[in-house]
Amino acid sequence: MNRSVLLGLFVSACVLAAPAFASAEKDLCAINLQSLNSAKTQLDANQQANLETSIQQAKAAADRNTNDSARECVAITSRALQEIQSSHKSPQ
Repeated sequence: MNRSVLLGLFVSACVLAAPAFASAEKDLCAINLQSLNSAKTQLDANQQANLETSIQQAKAAADRNTNDSARECVAITSRALQEIQSSHKSPQ
C-alpha cells in the first residue's frame, strides 16, 4: 500500500514538473533572443549577418512550439552568445 502511494506521488510529481522545465526553456530562449537583438548594434556588418542568421534559425525553432524545439532554440542562441563573447575577447 505504501509503495503504491509513493509511486503515485512520484509519478504525479514527474508529470507536473515536465511542463515547468519546458516553460523555463522557452523563457531562456526568449531572453537569449532579446540579448542577441540588443547585441546587434555592437557588431560589424559580417558579424551582424551571421547573428541575424542565428536569430532567424532560433525563431523558427521557437515557432515550432515543442519541447525539442525550445531546446534547439536555447542551443542556437547560447552558441551565438558565446560567439559574440569570444569575438569581444579576441583581438581583431
